Amino acid sequence: MSAKRPVADIDAELTAPGGPFEIEQVDIRGVPTRAWKHAPATLADILRRSRGYGERTFLVYEAEQLSFEDHFRAAARVANGLRDRFGVRRGDRVAIAMRNYPEWSEAFWGASAAGAVVVLLNAWWTAEELRYGLADSGCRVVFADAERARRIAAHRADLPDLEAVVVARAGAGDIPAGMLDWPAVVDPPGADAPGSDLPAVEVDTDDDATILYTSGTTGHPKGVLGTHRNICTNPISAQYVAARAAARAGAEPPAPGSAPPGAYLLSVPLFHATGCHSLLVGHVYNGGKMVMMHRWDPGRALELIERERITAFGGVPTMALQVLDHPDFGKRDLSSVRSVRYGGAPAPPDLARRINEQFNSSQGMNGYGMTETSALATMNAGGDYLDRPDSVGVPVPVVEAKVVDPGGRDLPPGQVGELWMKGPNVVKGYWNQPEATAETFTDGWVHTGDVARIDAEGFVYIVDRAKDMLIRGGENVYCVEVEGVLHAHPAVAEAAVIGIPHPTLGEEVGAVVTLLPGRDATQQELQHFVAARLAAFKVPVQVWFHPGGLPRNPGGKVLKRELRQQVCPSG
Repeated sequence: MSAKRPVADIDAELTAPGGPFEIEQVDIRGVPTRAWKHAPATLADILRRSRGYGERTFLVYEAEQLSFEDHFRAAARVANGLRDRFGVRRGDRVAIAMRNYPEWSEAFWGASAAGAVVVLLNAWWTAEELRYGLADSGCRVVFADAERARRIAAHRADLPDLEAVVVARAGAGDIPAGMLDWPAVVDPPGADAPGSDLPAVEVDTDDDATILYTSGTTGHPKGVLGTHRNICTNPISAQYVAARAAARAGAEPPAPGSAPPGAYLLSVPLFHATGCHSLLVGHVYNGGKMVMMHRWDPGRALELIERERITAFGGVPTMALQVLDHPDFGKRDLSSVRSVRYGGAPAPPDLARRINEQFNSSQGMNGYGMTETSALATMNAGGDYLDRPDSVGVPVPVVEAKVVDPGGRDLPPGQVGELWMKGPNVVKGYWNQPEATAETFTDGWVHTGDVARIDAEGFVYIVDRAKDMLIRGGENVYCVEVEGVLHAHPAVAEAAVIGIPHPTLGEEVGAVVTLLPGRDATQQELQHFVAARLAAFKVPVQVWFHPGGLPRNPGGKVLKRELRQQVCPSG
């Protein structure tokens, strides 16, 4: 491992008073917290800043291109429409339920500028899951694409708070009765009049900004409530990662905003914290181009990298692996790529070396974050990643990380315990769930549920998960949620959900069930039963029928490791 300047020395230099990444201490809900002094205060501030990039290309989708000025005006029309037509005011909830389209970004920024709390609904959810999210958050308006609109229509009568559904990308006959067409609402005649601007709305940096739903440990998803400060921390943290990596490599750290704008291949959903809070917000702030994919396909990704001169791409480690292994990899001009970034799932230790070799000077980057940390919390980049490929890196300086024992007491470097994090990016808690909030957050610290160790220099290593959860291609699947659905089947006596190793997805969902005496069920029947109630990525790909009761410890807990060895010994 080559000698480098200590991380602590670099952090102290770059964050010193008057420095490029100055830190100040602020009070967040009564907790003294380190924060970036020069971070934007609200999402509307970031949107206004983006207008300065003018006719520079911001979004590319298939053959469509949208400049920063075009995007700003569209977002302004959304914001003014929400306030003037629907009476949306500060703190009202407005949802987005669509796949990655340019309209997703316009709706997000417009609703934020209107002072609304934007509810980011998972586009893969079933109709019932969408109904739950809309009802739980009390949304007044939802922007949806045609497919999600049809799912919402099935439960419209069960949503008394929902006043309007605005449908984007709808063909003739695709708009359910009682719903509104996007062009008629957002693009009325005369909407492009010069001087279109955002409405005057007073929003504080610690006001509620977004609700993202994370799979629940008690059967229902929990709404993670984030503030403007939480999200606006990300662009500065991302700039800091680049500056620290340069300093560790012995180069002059770039000043904030001095790097030329890049082009990012967006392959992850915008309804995730990574897609929205890290990538979308970061590119609007920095003036970078985002190229949207209709759906993930590694061959198509290689085409777009060449065509759009993509400088960075990533997502979960699976996506990087699929690009590297694709037969067209050597046939495309990929010389524009400067970095490959990923997180959200364990990365093979050899991936850093492969990226460095196959992309020549390109850097692999692996980080750690979660919905509750508003995405970016740690990052491992450049030479550090090559030296420590099994680490998710060092926290950015405004984020504190520690490892604690079961009693919440701090553990020394090198010891294994639960990872806790604190910073301006840590969310307020869970929407309308005070008990769950109290269980997960303590004096500004979020209990991540991940088992980790931190070395003497501050590098974090994720060892295991404390929560009963598996990760399928970057999507968290809480086992108890799937088990709850299986238990509802009239033939099932017991159910245990386990992760099945998969070479590209990381894990897939498996289930071990016992049947009630005299009852019968097939794997296909149980799969269809789950698919009717939960998103497709939560449906077990394999169901094993276990004779007798499931193995349990003296406390009654199912021994899942033993089960996994029984049914899937190679894993």
